[in-house]
Amino acid sequence: MQYKKLFTPGKIGNVELKNRIVMPPMMLGFGQMDGTPTKEMMDYYEERAIGGCGLIVTEITRVNDFSGASAFAQLAISHDYHIAPLKEMIDRIHRHGAKMFIQLHHPGRQNIGLMMGTVPLSIAMERIMGKAYDRMFYKVAPFGKKLMEKDLVLKTWAPSKSPRAYSAESKNREMSVREIKKIIQQFVDGAVRAKKAGADGVELHAAHGYLIQQFLSPYTNHRTDAYGGSLENRMRFLLEILQGIKSACGKDFPVIVRLTVDECYKEIGREGVGYTLDEGVQMAKALDKAGVDAIDVSSASYDTYNYWLEPTSFEPGWRKYMAAAVKKEVSVPVLAANLIRSPKQAEEQLEEGIQDFVCLGRPHIADPHWANKVMEGREDEIKRCICCLYCMESMQHNAYCGTHANCSVNPMLGHEKEQLKKDGNGRTVIIVGAGAAGLTAAEFLGKRGFKPIVLEKQAQAGGQLQLADKPPLKDKIDWCVEDLVTACEKNGAEIRYNTTADEDTIAALDPYAVVIATGALAVRPRSIPGTDLPTVYTTTEILDGSVKLSGKKVAVIGSGMTGLETAEMLCSQKNHVIMVEMAETIAPGTWMQHIDDCMPRLKAAGTEFITGHKLSAITPGKIEIQKTGTENLRLVDADYVVLSLGVRPDNALYEKIKGKYPRVFVIGDAEKTGRIADATAAGYKIGKELQ
Repeated sequence: MQYKKLFTPGKIGNVELKNRIVMPPMMLGFGQMDGTPTKEMMDYYEERAIGGCGLIVTEITRVNDFSGASAFAQLAISHDYHIAPLKEMIDRIHRHGAKMFIQLHHPGRQNIGLMMGTVPLSIAMERIMGKAYDRMFYKVAPFGKKLMEKDLVLKTWAPSKSPRAYSAESKNREMSVREIKKIIQQFVDGAVRAKKAGADGVELHAAHGYLIQQFLSPYTNHRTDAYGGSLENRMRFLLEILQGIKSACGKDFPVIVRLTVDECYKEIGREGVGYTLDEGVQMAKALDKAGVDAIDVSSASYDTYNYWLEPTSFEPGWRKYMAAAVKKEVSVPVLAANLIRSPKQAEEQLEEGIQDFVCLGRPHIADPHWANKVMEGREDEIKRCICCLYCMESMQHNAYCGTHANCSVNPMLGHEKEQLKKDGNGRTVIIVGAGAAGLTAAEFLGKRGFKPIVLEKQAQAGGQLQLADKPPLKDKIDWCVEDLVTACEKNGAEIRYNTTADEDTIAALDPYAVVIATGALAVRPRSIPGTDLPTVYTTTEILDGSVKLSGKKVAVIGSGMTGLETAEMLCSQKNHVIMVEMAETIAPGTWMQHIDDCMPRLKAAGTEFITGHKLSAITPGKIEIQKTGTENLRLVDADYVVLSLGVRPDNALYEKIKGKYPRVFVIGDAEKTGRIADATAAGYKIGKELQ
């Protein structure tokens, strides 16, 4: 397919971009306390510029250290000392023909109280103690969560006192007019510094529930002065920032506004809360009239998380109608993400006039060379984002550890400049298991010049992914399998299907090294009476289709993500499901977006949830459960029982051969059970380090 629109130059203000591909802002944790870009951050952005992207917009970049720092490792433009290092990063981007805008940001009530005043103090301490302070800080940072739980931290700033943000849950307070004016000036000062650093423009973050959008929303703005009430007044904060930047930087310095045009509260059953698309379009028109150079159309906030950062269940392009509505009413270019996951979709939305530029966020995390692969006719080589949300989950978790986000399909995230040795010299490496770990190992060993041979007992690749893709709305997992196989074969690996690996098979191939990636097996605890009954199955047997139930009452024991997805599959097959969870809440430890995504569907299907109980026995037609921490027992009717109690490594082959070859390794779930990201990281590590 020809992608003429996608690779046609376009302009934002007076800045010409070489194509219509934009990498929008995404914070991944590559920064540091003082807000200057690290080498890792510069490498990360430069790799996407090398990969052919036309415009890169930085991650959220704070303009205020005291109330406006959203993370310990965030980019900043709050002081003049930020100008020189930003210039170095921007120069590296320009070297490859890409442009860079700086996104100016303040979190408002969506901050966490622990951040209030922490960063200025930390910057001062770091200057005194050096990196020793960082090591000490990240040891104690997790304890800060306990302070927040007890509200023993400062209140965050907001247009007016409003409900706690879903993702932050810190108390907030109303800003004074003096504080409003100060923050406006800090946005303007940030833009001036961006221009001095050589940035091609700036983007104002008026989306996703951050401070500027809080002023726009009647849900978070209850002010009765000039900054609240009517739409005109609620827009005053944003428009004064825009006008201030144009006055200080000149009308030729482009400003984009990333705008939530629909808060999507109605999507979570809160009809009438916040504003909807009609008012969002009016905001876009007002910005157009006020001299904005482009509008980056987005949606929702952290209160309605899944409607701007979608999980895997969402259909690509589901919200393109929002961008189309804005495009119809404004004269300036429209940028939008719209959950674009293929070059074909991107081209079609440009041709249809939905938008002028396509924003590819997570796709650029997954594959920094997305643009060049499309332009060169290699789109089959793209590592596609599967919308698993692990980038966001890991970023937020790792923020308290001093490390960065990870990607399930791209283990080189944060390692962009690592070089693979070309020293394989055709030596054979046997890899047992064509799951995510084994296939990733084969890809990188192939890149080094080894001869990887993957032995897979099944007729298809994927391993545990062949279970993960079976529940409803999980078809994007298939992309991961397809892309792993393509990467293997493009780099010289051979996959032998329907091949059971044993000692003789491996010995016959005379390998230089052996990598065991045999995955994991579902746990069926024999300590619980009745788990050997013929009506008791594991999630594996349900997901792989070897057992099919319909019209039955099924108890699913364990509500982790696999349990939830298995329950959803059983519901789709017209079963009545009862979920039993030992903890007091459903899916403890599961990323909240996944819970928010599937729980409404499970509830709509009539699923029963029993929390605070553990399975004590199974008898024909019933389960016996015990109230956690008590002796109280309860009988529940169930035709069948499905155990979702985790998995254990399947490493029997490793134990048999580990002393028979000088180089035998076990990786992925066969070593320690984990996520897709853990598997691909393990595959990359052995692929890189095998000596």
